[in-house]
Amino acid sequence: MTTKVLIADDHQLFREGLVNLISSAPDIEVIAEAKDGKEATDRAKKLKPDVVLIDIGMPQMNGIEATRIIKKEDPGIKVIAVSMHSDRQFVKGVLEAGADGYLLKNCTYRQLIEAIQSVVSGKKYLSDDITEMVIQGYLEPEEDNPEGQVELSERELEVLKLYAEGKSTREISEKLFISVKTVGTHKQHIFEKLGLKSNADMVKYAIKEGLIQLQ
Repeated sequence: MTTKVLIADDHQLFREGLVNLISSAPDIEVIAEAKDGKEATDRAKKLKPDVVLIDIGMPQMNGIEATRIIKKEDPGIKVIAVSMHSDRQFVKGVLEAGADGYLLKNCTYRQLIEAIQSVVSGKKYLSDDITEMVIQGYLEPEEDNPEGQVELSERELEVLKLYAEGKSTREISEKLFISVKTVGTHKQHIFEKLGLKSNADMVKYAIKEGLIQLQ
């Protein structure tokens, strides 16, 4: 039985590379591509793929929010995050949203195919580095928030990243489907938790923590 795959990533070159790789695998077929989270949710709802390979940092709607929507609308669809981010908060966010697997973009062809086959069979699949991080998080819970370091909620992290990317409060409200007032509340909590005072401070923090990249 052929496994139907949807690939969602805002970088066309990377999407095409995945298509070429997967096309060489027996019994796996790429049925569609999406360039952002919104398009991914729409196509997943319409086409009902077996597996969605999804990036985290995408325009319109990020991969975490898209994963949550896809899994809510059809829990049977398996979602594998394929990201350059190994930050614990991104991993935690997408797994809590319902993802069945997490691959780093430097994974091998064998790991990619193995991940697809694993989630289709009902198992979870994590890159070795991610597995180590998750295990460490369970074994050393107290180290998750060492002195002087705070942890933002999944939503606060999304809001911080969008502000750091230059989005306005209203744009963030529309992108995350929450009210302007709620965005403001998240912003206030971010400032309080991180000791920030301005949007410029959020940009500096996001760059330092690797949440955004300098173009």
